[in-house]
Amino acid sequence: MQIARAICKKLTIFATEMSTVIYPSPIFGPVHSRRLGVSLGINLLPADGKFCTFDCIYCECGLNADHRPHAKLPSRDAVREALEARLQQMTLEGPRPDVLTFAGNGEPTAHPHFPEIIEDTIALRNRYFPDAKISVLSNATQVIRPEVHKALMYVDNNIQKLDTVDIDFIHRVDRPAGHYDLDAIIEALAAFNGHVIIQTMFLSGTDAEGSNVTNTSDRYVSPWLEAVQRIRPEKVMIYTIDRETPVKSLQKATPAELDHIAERVRALGVECSVAY
Repeated sequence: MQIARAICKKLTIFATEMSTVIYPSPIFGPVHSRRLGVSLGINLLPADGKFCTFDCIYCECGLNADHRPHAKLPSRDAVREALEARLQQMTLEGPRPDVLTFAGNGEPTAHPHFPEIIEDTIALRNRYFPDAKISVLSNATQVIRPEVHKALMYVDNNIQKLDTVDIDFIHRVDRPAGHYDLDAIIEALAAFNGHVIIQTMFLSGTDAEGSNVTNTSDRYVSPWLEAVQRIRPEKVMIYTIDRETPVKSLQKATPAELDHIAERVRALGVECSVAY
């Protein structure tokens, strides 16, 4: 435990100096989430850098090229053992978690043993805190993989990113690291048959090259709403920038803009939450 605390302290200092957040691995927190409550984090990525299939210009973990990890991914056994140890501690010392959240330094579903780790996590949750939810924060790039799609059907909060359906915007802002088939991803999201929460970042400003990246206008919102209607998620979470971003010319969407978009989502008969 002393080693874990020392690592957390070291990483917190590193994150402050770099104006980014690099999380310990495989377990961190609990932290208070704006959307999920008391959240115990599960980071399936290395603790010394970022490992992601996106390279979002607003990412709190920084840009991929600036934080290349050198450590290996944590093994399935390491995740299970660390999670059980932390849950045992929380039964004695608190707090009780509202949610066990797969997040951290990149894309959790990219871990080669993601489905098996989900199985382990469900078993441990049921043993120690059966009322806690299991959440996955994902950028949706891996939902087209059948084994990942199947595993996500077993979690309580299957939260998948869809910032826009404008492919040029996606390549300027989300910046996929490899091939990105938007149509296939939307179809895979729809194939969850409602067992999915869509999470969308709305922002304004310009990218590093000076191009406008504001996605709150009708040009972006109306086609996105069509995709939401096609997917029919159980909920939509819209939010804006909350921490310092690696590209400094980005700005928060206004509360009025977010509220207007939320009302348009609700008009479709879909629940929508807003984090300002």
